[in-house]
Amino acid sequence: MHLGIIIYSQSGNTREVAAKLKEKLISSGHRVDLEEITINGKTPAQTGQFELTAKPDPGDYDAVVFGSPVQAFNLNPVMRRYLEQLPGLKGKKAACFITKHLPVKWSGGTQAVNKIQKACESKGADFKGAEIIIWSAGQKQDNIDQAVKKLVALF
Repeated sequence: MHLGIIIYSQSGNTREVAAKLKEKLISSGHRVDLEEITINGKTPAQTGQFELTAKPDPGDYDAVVFGSPVQAFNLNPVMRRYLEQLPGLKGKKAACFITKHLPVKWSGGTQAVNKIQKACESKGADFKGAEIIIWSAGQKQDNIDQAVKKLVALF
């Protein structure tokens, strides 16, 4: 299966998870590309104050995994805008992961997952699942490893 991992990473944490996910998916026999959404504007991005400069096209993939940090207890506005502009995903499998600092999933993580899932399903994707990775729990690498294992199992 050809998978695309499409991320927005503000501080590098989301990129770290994506790189590990790519490595594990490749070792499971998949062909994987990691692509990054970029912006012109200051970070953290504020709604209406940035422009998307790189908008990866998911068209060539059989499945797509979206990755984004939480910002202000919500889905990061860069990922939100990217998803709004996304073409159809009909016939594709989709999943996502969210990275965040606060130690509880409901402080933005759950809401971010719900927004990505809703966007994917509205564009015709078969949404398979999501993981939330919390940095502040003191078990960063364990949290990443568990999330990556669960995401790989979806494909």
